[in-house]
Amino acid sequence: MEGEWPPGGQLLFYLTVSLLLQGRADTFTINCSGFDQNGVDPAAFQAVFDRKAFRPVINYSIPTYVNISFTLSAILEVDARLQLLTSFLWINLMWDNPFISWNPEECVDVNKLTVSTENLWLPDIFILESMDVDRAATGLSAYVSSDGRIKYDRAARVNSICNLDIFYFPFDQQNCTFTFTSFLYTVDSMLLGTDKEVWEIAATSRDVIQTQGEWELLGINKATLKMLVGSSVYDQITFYVAIRRRPFLYVINLLVPSGFLIAIDALSFFLPAESENRAPFKITLLLGYNVFLLLMNELLPASGTPLISVYFALCLSLMVLSLLETIFITYLLHLATTQPPPMPRWLHSLLLHSTNPMKCCPTAPQKGNKGLGLAPAHLPGLKEPVELVGKVPGPREAELNGCPESTRGQQKDEAQKQHLASLWVQFSHMMDTLLFRLYLIFMATFITSVIVLWST
Repeated sequence: MEGEWPPGGQLLFYLTVSLLLQGRADTFTINCSGFDQNGVDPAAFQAVFDRKAFRPVINYSIPTYVNISFTLSAILEVDARLQLLTSFLWINLMWDNPFISWNPEECVDVNKLTVSTENLWLPDIFILESMDVDRAATGLSAYVSSDGRIKYDRAARVNSICNLDIFYFPFDQQNCTFTFTSFLYTVDSMLLGTDKEVWEIAATSRDVIQTQGEWELLGINKATLKMLVGSSVYDQITFYVAIRRRPFLYVINLLVPSGFLIAIDALSFFLPAESENRAPFKITLLLGYNVFLLLMNELLPASGTPLISVYFALCLSLMVLSLLETIFITYLLHLATTQPPPMPRWLHSLLLHSTNPMKCCPTAPQKGNKGLGLAPAHLPGLKEPVELVGKVPGPREAELNGCPESTRGQQKDEAQKQHLASLWVQFSHMMDTLLFRLYLIFMATFITSVIVLWST
């Protein structure tokens, strides 16, 4: 009788799943009794499970549409030497099986079921840049909806090739790709798409990312391409993942100590040029800088030539040049105190036409002094040329000594020595000033570059 339940009062529902085969339509019924008590009987879906070896389509000329999305949950490692990006992804696949459908109202409001992936056809989607064999865990399950939509999620640790550009290390930004494609099915059998916008994928990835380490996610873009292999055309989706290095660790451990050592080396110009402590001080700084580079070598990329390596090379070159200049000046001052050599004409002209050094330099000549800069008596830490080459006796002293003629010749020679000593001292001051200005320009350029690169 219509509206009566089967005998015994047992509530029975019947689910019809249409199996549309080519040329005919088969149907089978599932006994829904006990769905809310004993769960689903696997035998009810056995007819569908038996078809897992075949692509689930009614007509094989119709391609299967597979929607792909993923969530980047961790950036584990970026290997610049091997050009590899190690990341952890949650990959989401979705497709339709036209042979599965039921009415939830006729089956105690069951809208979807979890089915083991061993009983379902799965698309052979892989990441083209991956360098590892797919190690997907076995025994996973997929959601099967009442309209035949299957949703399959799996986790994957992916080691993928990435063209890394480390020139701006540690302020570098990398763009890596994840290309999803099929290994077996061409565009005639499978087409790929996405069920989410790329901004949704990027936002979800930023929300769930677990690591707060060296790298941060900037954004994700997408492109749909075709891959031609011989005469076969494969559909593929490429996701462009932009990541940026967090530079704070490297600024604190690399750039700041190096900047301090260069600044201290620049301050060494405040030591008198003839001081016995200036050259040993610069040698100690140079040795300390080499030890610093050896200790911090592990933080630098193992391959390539980043901009920071050029900066370290320039710092080391400046310190070596400063040490050589100090040795040369010490040698010149030693000659000026003993037998000052004649100054070449071109060098004398250079001194005459040189501009006044900056007042910030401790050895710079000041305005108001006659001749080429300061008189030697006013140079910090320098002795007067008269004191350096010996005191010249005056005319009265010469007459008292009884040798006026010989004394005049001696006085002339000593005056010439004083003049030559004064020229060489001023030349040493000019070299100190030029190198000090070079240090200031280098440090200003370095600070400006760090600020610009970090802010952009």
